[in-house]
Amino acid sequence: MEIQKNIQEIVKSIPANVTLVAVSKTKPISDLQEAYDGGQRVFGENKIQEMAEKFEALPKDIQWHMIGHLQSNKVKYMAHFVNLIHGIDKLKTLKEINKQAKKHDRIISCLLQAKIAQEETKFGLSFDEIEQLLKSPEFKELENIKIVGFMGMASFTDDQKQLNEEFASLNSFFQLHKTKTATSNCQLETLSMGMSGDYNLAIKNGSSMIRVGSSIFGNRNYSS
Repeated sequence: MEIQKNIQEIVKSIPANVTLVAVSKTKPISDLQEAYDGGQRVFGENKIQEMAEKFEALPKDIQWHMIGHLQSNKVKYMAHFVNLIHGIDKLKTLKEINKQAKKHDRIISCLLQAKIAQEETKFGLSFDEIEQLLKSPEFKELENIKIVGFMGMASFTDDQKQLNEEFASLNSFFQLHKTKTATSNCQLETLSMGMSGDYNLAIKNGSSMIRVGSSIFGNRNYSS
């Protein structure tokens, strides 16, 4: 029941317009079922094979979000069921998602990952690169994907001022492009920022989707 209690506390503490993605990677199906029984319907996984296994085992009204860095050659294993793919940082990846979505007569929603952290390890596109991608003729030809927003991961730091600046920069960029870049395959409505340690600050800076793992399920078990 601890998992359900954690979810209820988080949901109570965030605005109604903010989507809570329960980051369930490495967690057993029993934990996800407990979260589901507590009302949670959106789960985030970072390995396609693991997500596909959980999709088969769990109720079909769950929304599955792919939150890990994506290998193009594995897109086909989730194209028939994934609801949202976070963290896209290459046109090549979008092309592959488009190709696989077409096979299933689907339009798959995606988030472009902006690089807002000052650390070198984080994936993502610069704001200029995002603009170039959205303007490119190749992107406009993709009919089976839809860019529904941006996501960004802040630096791993306790410096609240730095975190605030990183989140604020992406929110400004998002607001600027909400209407500016609207096309048939790009309609920006989601800004995904914030994890267990910093989601409150992210929400203050306009985040409408947070990804929370350890505050729901406890620390991850990487040996499983």
